[in-house]
Amino acid sequence: MFTGIVERTGEITDVNETADGRRLTVAASGLDDLHHGQSISVSGVCLTVEAFDTADGWFEVFLASETVEKTYLGELSVGDPVNIERALPADGRFDGHVVQGHVDTTATVEAIEQVGEDWRYTFSLPAELSQYVVEKGSIAVDGISLTVAARDEDRFEVAIIPATREITTLSAKTVGDPVHLEVDVMAKYVERMTDGYR
Repeated sequence: MFTGIVERTGEITDVNETADGRRLTVAASGLDDLHHGQSISVSGVCLTVEAFDTADGWFEVFLASETVEKTYLGELSVGDPVNIERALPADGRFDGHVVQGHVDTTATVEAIEQVGEDWRYTFSLPAELSQYVVEKGSIAVDGISLTVAARDEDRFEVAIIPATREITTLSAKTVGDPVHLEVDVMAKYVERMTDGYR
């Protein structure tokens, strides 16, 4: 499980296509406790560390064909930045919200506006996720825990403070770029539990 509090960005340094999927090598310094089989969030997608070198600051993950089909990680190339978050330790501080790393869909950046020192980002909102997104509720965008500032039927907005923009890949995003969306899983559980009463 993750919290959506991105630790740092990494950079794709190698891409290896195979018959079974895609293997990515990510350069990211300061991840001194990596181990084989560890869950790690790469731009909001929960993946498994298969190889690593903490001294040189890199790790390798494999993308199964389903991951390639349902995320934009299959489109990444060498030099592209990604958000990195390690799984939450049992005794860790819970600063964001429950993020599983199970991406619901890929959306797009619709607008970016600077408002004073802050930023306002607008993202598309697919119809099948609309019921799970509410104003002041939580949503993960590329693995970043964000609060919905406003929404309508087919888009939603978030306010981004400078620190979040600087430490994540949001600073590199432009209008039209893809992003991963993961809605709050609590909303899905509530929906399922109340199905018989609605």
